[in-house]
Amino acid sequence: MSFMLRDKTEIKIFVLYLLMNSEEPVDFITLHDIVVQDEIVGQFDFMESFFELAETEAIQKTVIKNKEYFTITPSGREAAKMLENDLSKSVRERALRSANRYLQFRLRGAKAKSRVVPLENGKYRLECECSDKDGVYMTTSVVVATKRQAELMKYNFDDRTELVYRGLLSLLSGDVNYLAQSWESEDSCD
Repeated sequence: MSFMLRDKTEIKIFVLYLLMNSEEPVDFITLHDIVVQDEIVGQFDFMESFFELAETEAIQKTVIKNKEYFTITPSGREAAKMLENDLSKSVRERALRSANRYLQFRLRGAKAKSRVVPLENGKYRLECECSDKDGVYMTTSVVVATKRQAELMKYNFDDRTELVYRGLLSLLSGDVNYLAQSWESEDSCD
């Protein structure tokens, strides 16, 4: 189980910190995903804090092409800068790293799909694919012994596609430090 923020003030600081470090306005779903993806903040806590931040005008809504986006206000930025050190450095760094990975993947227009295929020998193949506007840029498959194992791997791929993609690139390029650093940052938050 990951370290979780429980104090509402810390959660608000965390949300503001991520918005402060986002270069572009983000829609609600993206903001939700970057805040809860590492399980530092629970979904219910995020929702509560988000609406309170909107009520206190620490964040503001902007409509671009009929879609709502959110940014941090000057007063929200001031509060985030003043209070960001109340969050541990490892939590801030881990969250910012994850948020940036997620946003880069999303801005690229990346789409992922996966499927579990039963094989004649009783095993199962998980097929994964990532594509963007330029076409398919990653395909991979793996054969496993049980459907349960294949479904679990599918869930993990679908849930954290950008992390799986970057991990695979790191392993294939010999940069295993990427994975070690990810594990270290998770361990320091436990």
